[in-house]
Amino acid sequence: MIRLRHTVAIIFFGFIGLLSWSIYTYFFDASLPLIVVKGIDNHGSYAGDIQCLLSLSKKSQVAMLLDGVLLTEKHVLSAKDDHSFVIPTKNVSNGCHTLKIEATDTTFSHNKNTVECTFFVDNQPLQAILIGTEEVYKVFQGRTLHVQLQTNKPIEKAIVQLLAHEYECFPESTHSLVYEAFIPIQCEEVPNEYLMNVLVADKVGNTLSLEHKMQVIVFPFKKHTLQISEEKMQEEELLADSNTNFEDIMEELTKQSPKQKLWKGTFCIPMDIARITCEFGTVRTTQRKGRYAHKAIDAINTPKSVVWAPQDGKVVLKKRFTYTGNTVVIDHGLGILSMFAHLEDFAKIEVGTAIKKGNPLGTMGKTGYASGYHLHWEMRIGNIAIDPMQWTKPTF
Repeated sequence: MIRLRHTVAIIFFGFIGLLSWSIYTYFFDASLPLIVVKGIDNHGSYAGDIQCLLSLSKKSQVAMLLDGVLLTEKHVLSAKDDHSFVIPTKNVSNGCHTLKIEATDTTFSHNKNTVECTFFVDNQPLQAILIGTEEVYKVFQGRTLHVQLQTNKPIEKAIVQLLAHEYECFPESTHSLVYEAFIPIQCEEVPNEYLMNVLVADKVGNTLSLEHKMQVIVFPFKKHTLQISEEKMQEEELLADSNTNFEDIMEELTKQSPKQKLWKGTFCIPMDIARITCEFGTVRTTQRKGRYAHKAIDAINTPKSVVWAPQDGKVVLKKRFTYTGNTVVIDHGLGILSMFAHLEDFAKIEVGTAIKKGNPLGTMGKTGYASGYHLHWEMRIGNIAIDPMQWTKPTF
């Protein structure tokens, strides 16, 4: 009997305690209801019905609004379970929309919390087409293939598959629906016809594939012999850093290049050229370096002629090396670098600063592995050297 009374007392006082706590929280709870929405992300893109789940930290009256209009009737939801709801995107226009959820708890103070999610609806079928004449897809060894495609809407990505490599496409300009990739064709690439495939994906998962043939054309590279005295190179080794890790530096600079164009328009020739002494791709023979392809343009004018930036970009290297002498490298974005070597001296430029087309870089010199005054003008895409003169043509 005593045990029964004890049990009843525990139940009674427990009930009184619970009731007291309920009354207390009803009048004095000032915490806001926590709202968690799953199935939709802020700034995400969606097609078809969006299946969502809503969870609350406390019992609340909930209002869901799509672009300011009630999505469903207001109703009270518990905090125990997830509550599913659907956003029918086919009933709204393509573009930007806002989902707003208001939760007002059932306390005396009616504490209210709100969350908003901006998202994009895209129920438009994906369309894309390659642009450019057939001549664009006939490229000499050592040149650049410029691939462009037009889409009917902004896309998530476009990847060009060619010559056992993949190349990412980027918008031609801000908000443009023309996407492009600059693909380097190495001097050693075997002349042949190749199949190019472009994979396009929009922001809601639709994909398509474009195919096109391209042709690598043989180029009759010239031959050249260069002689430089051993005394000259011994002097350079005392004055400059070794070229041992130069290619590692260029590889790292390529990796750090931003995935956006830092320039607009055509490149220009970086100095007044009186004569080109060594064309791009010339097979050169020297006593120190043996036989190799000279993957740059050597040009001359009056000694110490000014050298300028051929396009906008950022200065990423300014240093003296044994072989390239006083060297400046400009990053134009998208892994595209311009290099200027054998400079007599540097202009007032600093690594990490932006540079504009036409700004001075230094003067033409003969520092490094050079037999006389000249400019070594080199350009790389993805750390593969290509003919820079092609980039100065209005038709490119």
